Amino acid sequence: MNKILAKKKLSENVFMMQIESPLIASERLPGQFIILSLSDDYAERIPLTIADADPVKGSITIIFQAVGKTTKNLAKLDAGDKIANLVGPLGSPTHIEKFGTVVCIGGGIGVAPMHPIAQGMKKAGNKVVIIIGARSKDLVIMEDEMRKIADELIICTDDGSYGRKTLVTEPLKELCERSPKPDLAVAIGPPIMMKFCAAATKPYNVPTVVSLNTIMVDGTGMCGGCRVTVGKETKFVCVDGPEFDGHLVDFDNMMKRLNSYKKQEKLHDEKDCHLNQQIETARKN
Repeated sequence: MNKILAKKKLSENVFMMQIESPLIASERLPGQFIILSLSDDYAERIPLTIADADPVKGSITIIFQAVGKTTKNLAKLDAGDKIANLVGPLGSPTHIEKFGTVVCIGGGIGVAPMHPIAQGMKKAGNKVVIIIGARSKDLVIMEDEMRKIADELIICTDDGSYGRKTLVTEPLKELCERSPKPDLAVAIGPPIMMKFCAAATKPYNVPTVVSLNTIMVDGTGMCGGCRVTVGKETKFVCVDGPEFDGHLVDFDNMMKRLNSYKKQEKLHDEKDCHLNQQIETARKN
């Protein structure tokens, strides 16, 4: 059991939690993740990147969006509640060294896992340019934390309610056209965003790392649920990743696999909605 130490709502359906986990806090490195489940039965296991850690306090920080059954149930928990199972740190950590200029692109909830990577890159002596993308101003997260790290911060919103009204790929292309161009780009966010970030940097031969969040079950490479094609080879995100060369990832195949259980997820949501309606009606009566 892992105790929730603090909880905060960052934006619509996006929550931050500090969780007591001293061993993971002392061992985790940028880019690594945990897998949690909320009960001891055959509950769903979901991967979440470690957004921050405090080894002294013995806590890790996760940031998640309540979009599926497990994340919605997780969002209902508060400080003092406990999470039944939490495993980590998992995955290969980010390769961090002094590259020169590193562009960190975070889209939506992807800003959270980008945070420790940007921290690590800055600490290694790099010039760090951060691009944050969101649909609207109220969905921009961790701006203050990123400003503390960034030598240059660019914010983009789809609707123009904050920062530049554009996609993250536009300022990314502009940075690639500078002289000198960036030495490395790191992109984390929705698969379609990472796909087009990699496409934007490829003509300029800017090495690009992406962090993939695929369907995952055991986190040890045994189930094969998280497999992706990278450079025409099969890789497992949980052990070979989660970070890969964005210019080699078969994003189209990955996105098809991510949609494999959309029908079942929709049916589950409909059943939960119907059950909640029944409970609310019973309460009123």
